[in-house]
Amino acid sequence: QVQLVESGGGLVQAGDSLRLSCAASGGSVGRHIMGWFRQVPGKEREFVAAIWWTLTTTSYAESVQDRFTISRDNAKNTIYLQMNNLKPEDTAVYYCVSTPKTSGSFSFFLHYEHWGQGTQVTVSS
Repeated sequence: QVQLVESGGGLVQAGDSLRLSCAASGGSVGRHIMGWFRQVPGKEREFVAAIWWTLTTTSYAESVQDRFTISRDNAKNTIYLQMNNLKPEDTAVYYCVSTPKTSGSFSFFLHYEHWGQGTQVTVSS
């Protein structure tokens, strides 16, 4: 069973940067789509970014385009989310996700079987 463990969250000020990491273990994610969702209390989980195992295909939510960068190290079974120019509205719990499915709506949270426990990102104004 694939297990995902996030790290790197914290409290920062608006305009600062953070880098989240997600390490996979317990199973192969070599041909998985992996990504990040985020959630604030009372709202649905929101797609942030995804990256294919080929490393050549990525996708971002419009709200983070040009500020966030997703990357992947297949040798380490780890993905990263570099978040620059953070805004208070980026405050949320960030979840790492993965799925072996290569078709379907990758921006929909039900598309993903594996979820991490989440890491809190708080951006103060």
